[in-house]
Amino acid sequence: MVLSSSADVSYSQDFVTLARWMSGDFSNQHQAFENPRKFAHIRIFFRPLPYEFFSGVGLYSEQTQDYDLWSPYRQGVHRLVDKGDHIYIENYGLKDRLLYAGSGHNLDILKTITPDCIERREGCSMVFRREGDTFIGSVEPGKACIIPKQGKMTYLTSHVEITESTWMSVDQGMDVETDEYVWGSTEGILTFRKRASFDNELPFI
Repeated sequence: MVLSSSADVSYSQDFVTLARWMSGDFSNQHQAFENPRKFAHIRIFFRPLPYEFFSGVGLYSEQTQDYDLWSPYRQGVHRLVDKGDHIYIENYGLKDRLLYAGSGHNLDILKTITPDCIERREGCSMVFRREGDTFIGSVEPGKACIIPKQGKMTYLTSHVEITESTWMSVDQGMDVETDEYVWGSTEGILTFRKRASFDNELPFI
């Protein structure tokens, strides 16, 4: 078990490891350069939040095109919950996300995010389990992460694989009535490599 530095709270080693591996600046530059017609150059930032934000471990995330880091197309806040045999990650949206664009690489902006700025994305939590040197995650069961898209109601499917130095993911939206594909990746898994780690910002000893 590992104690947090902000409270007398202990976490499993897998929980601490996943939090550390997630905390970073990731890029799929190699994938985009090898096949630019299929893959844009994308950056993903996962930045630790202060312990006090959730009275636990939380991360802010944003995904953006590499050429325009100040205009992320996806932002979120995530609360990591240690469940022993798995790690449960609650997902939250920002009520006015444009105010916090750039928080992934600018700590001054990150510090302006407060708990009253977010709202829970019901049914959209992720469940991660460790398999050897990889954490594998997917959306919680129930097909309840609903996203309106292209005039249809869709549910999110997401598959993520995380190692110490890589992040691989594929997201798709499926029709809630027919289970048919509506939107999302058609070119396979996006593969990111960690450019920098932010694990020193986590509230662990």
